Amino acid sequence: MSLRHALLGLLSERTASGYDLLKLFDTSLANVWPATQSQIYTELTKLAGSGLITVAAEGPRGRKEYAITDEGMAELRHWLTETKPQRTIRSDILLRVFFLGVLTPEQARDYLNELTRISEEGAENLRQLSESVDWGDDNLSVHGRIALEYGLRFNTMRREWAEWAAAQIK
Repeated sequence: MSLRHALLGLLSERTASGYDLLKLFDTSLANVWPATQSQIYTELTKLAGSGLITVAAEGPRGRKEYAITDEGMAELRHWLTETKPQRTIRSDILLRVFFLGVLTPEQARDYLNELTRISEEGAENLRQLSESVDWGDDNLSVHGRIALEYGLRFNTMRREWAEWAAAQIK
């Protein structure tokens, strides 16, 4: 996935300024694809330059509101239907698990217990996010709730696995 497609996806629902998009990232995509303010504004400039979005309105202090173009929508649909998702997942967490044998059993269990705590914290953060969002019936709300549920289930699975793994270490 690229930031380009994330922004096109957000703009497919409604026009938005760079600030609006940053806030949308904070309440939706940041858990799966984080982006900084400078990354978002840089990518918006590139998207506008390539004709995938356009400046729909300009407001005070140079505020620009962006809209997706027909070419941008075609690119988003192409990415969704014709581009295979990257299946390679790199996990720093699991790479470390492979080498926990170089630690004492207590250190290895501590690592896994910390992973349990991080997973619980991640799930709680997602629950709080879910409660703070004014969910609607629009596409971003419906599919955002689906993605959030994935995060909740993933954190639950990772917590349960880490508890199991810690119990395996003698």
